[in-house]
Amino acid sequence: MMLDRWGYEVNTASSSSCISSINSYYHQVLSYGRKRDVIMEAVDADPNCVLANILAALFCSSHDPSRVPSLVHAATSNLEKATPYEKAVFETINCMLSPNRDDEVAVELHSKLLKEFPKDLVSLKRAQVLCFYMGRADLSLQLVQQVLPSNNQQDFVYGMLAFPLLELGRMEDAEKAAKKGFQINKEDPWSQHALCHVYQYECRFKEAVEFMEDCSKSWGPLSSFMNTHNWWHVALCYLEGNAPFEKVCEIYENRIWKELDRIDASPVEVYLNAVGLLLRVHVRGRIHFFEDYLKMLAGYLSDRAFWYLEWHLDLLILWALACTGKSSEARDLLEGLESKVSTMNPKKRKLMQKGLTLAEAAYEYGRGDFTRALELLGPDFDAESCKMVGASGEQLDVFNEVWYVMLLDAGDAKKAIEVIEKQLKKRSGTPFLWRLLERGYSMLGKQEAESIGAKAKMLEAAYF
Repeated sequence: MMLDRWGYEVNTASSSSCISSINSYYHQVLSYGRKRDVIMEAVDADPNCVLANILAALFCSSHDPSRVPSLVHAATSNLEKATPYEKAVFETINCMLSPNRDDEVAVELHSKLLKEFPKDLVSLKRAQVLCFYMGRADLSLQLVQQVLPSNNQQDFVYGMLAFPLLELGRMEDAEKAAKKGFQINKEDPWSQHALCHVYQYECRFKEAVEFMEDCSKSWGPLSSFMNTHNWWHVALCYLEGNAPFEKVCEIYENRIWKELDRIDASPVEVYLNAVGLLLRVHVRGRIHFFEDYLKMLAGYLSDRAFWYLEWHLDLLILWALACTGKSSEARDLLEGLESKVSTMNPKKRKLMQKGLTLAEAAYEYGRGDFTRALELLGPDFDAESCKMVGASGEQLDVFNEVWYVMLLDAGDAKKAIEVIEKQLKKRSGTPFLWRLLERGYSMLGKQEAESIGAKAKMLEAAYF
C-alpha cells in the first residue's frame, strides 16, 4: 500500500514510480497541462494497479479509444486487491465510460465518493465537467461546497468554486473565490480564467486584459484549449471594449492560430476558440478582416473527424460551413446531430432538444435565412438555457447577439429593443449593445436614438 497525493491508499507493486506518475497526472488535470498522457507511465510501471488502469482508460476514451477495453479489463481483473478508494474511483469512471451513461447517476456516484474521500480534487473536477455538460452549475457548486471544509487552503479548489458561482450569476462571490485561488497559486489557470470571466461580465475590459496579459507568461505549459481559450477571452475584451481592431487580429493570428505550430497542439481545441472568435467578429459586421481565415478554417472543419466531438464546436462548425458556402457539408453535420439525438435515452433526448434547435438556427443563420432562424429560436429565446451543449454563459452569449441582430435585420425593432434593454440591465457597459439599441430606436423614428448613440460613443472611447 502506498499513499497518493490526497493521502489515500493505493495498492501498487511498483514502489513509488506508479504513484509518482498518478500524482503527476493529477497535477496535469488540475492545472490544465498538456502532459496528461503521463498516466500511461503509471500503467507501464504497474500493469495491475486498478487506479492507474481506470484513470488511463478515461484518458484514452478521448485520445486512443481502442485501448479502453483492455485497460478496463485490467482494472476489473484486479479489483479484489484494490483499496476502498480505488474501488470508488473505479465505480465512478466505469459509469462514465458506459455508452449510454446516465449523467445524473454518474454525478451521484461522484458525490458519494467525495463524501468518503473529500480531498480527491481530480474526482471533483470530473464531476464538475459532468455538471457542465448537463448545464447544472447548481450541482457543480454543491459538490465543491461539499468538499471545501476538507480543502480550505488547497491549491486549485477556489477556481473550481469560482466557476459555478459565476455561471449562477453570483459575480461578487465568484470574484472573491477566484482571487483567493489566485492568491494561493498565481499560476492556477482556472482561477485566472474565472477572474477574467467576472471582469469581462462586469465590463471591466481594460482591467481584464491587463490582468490576463500579465498572467500569460505562465500559459506555456497549458493544453491547447486552455491556452487559446484564455487568449479568446482577451480578444473578446478588446472586441467588446472597442479597442483598435488590430488588437483582435493580433491575438487571433499570434496567440490562437499560432498554437497549431506546436508539435503537441490539439487542433480541435484550437478550432473551438478560433471559430468562436470569428462568429463574434461576424455578428459585429467586421468579418471582412478575417475572410481568408474563415475560409481556411471552414476548409479544415469540413473534415468529419472534427464533427461530433463537442456539441458547442458542432454549433460553430454549422455556422462556419454554411456561412462559407459549404451548405451541403453543414446539412450532413446537422442531420448527423439529429440522428444522434434520436438514439439517446428519453431523458437525454429531451435535454438535448434545445441544443438541436440552436444547431438548426446556427445553420440557417449561416445560410442567411434569418426568417427561418428566428422561427426556430422563437420569441422567448435565451441562450443561457442552452448550457447542455457544453458551453459557458459567456460562450453562449454570442447566440443572443445573433438573435438581436437578426431581429433588427428582419425589421422587428420593437422586440429587439425589448430584449436588448433587458440585457443592458445586466451589462450596461457594452458599447455594441448600445449601438444595436440605437439602431432599433432609429428604425422606429424615435428621438431617444440620439442620446443612446451618444452613450455608445462615450463607452467606445472609455476603455482603450
